[in-house]
Amino acid sequence: MMDFFKKNKLPLVFGGLGALGGFLYWKFVGCVSGTCMIQSVWYWSTLWGMAVGYLIGDMIRDFMLKRANKKNEREV
Repeated sequence: MMDFFKKNKLPLVFGGLGALGGFLYWKFVGCVSGTCMIQSVWYWSTLWGMAVGYLIGDMIRDFMLKRANKKNEREV
């Protein structure tokens, strides 16, 4: 289990930050009328923020891994 957290540390951190950002967006911007699908309830906004944050963190992690692999290939 700890191996999973070490391997996915960056996406999990970005997912947590995205969840916080989604919640803060709901809290301070939100939807006054209540007809907005994502913004009307706090948990939808938080879940979407977490999903987007996780995906961004995963893209950054993949980019960093590819860059490290290219560097290792050049040294050999």
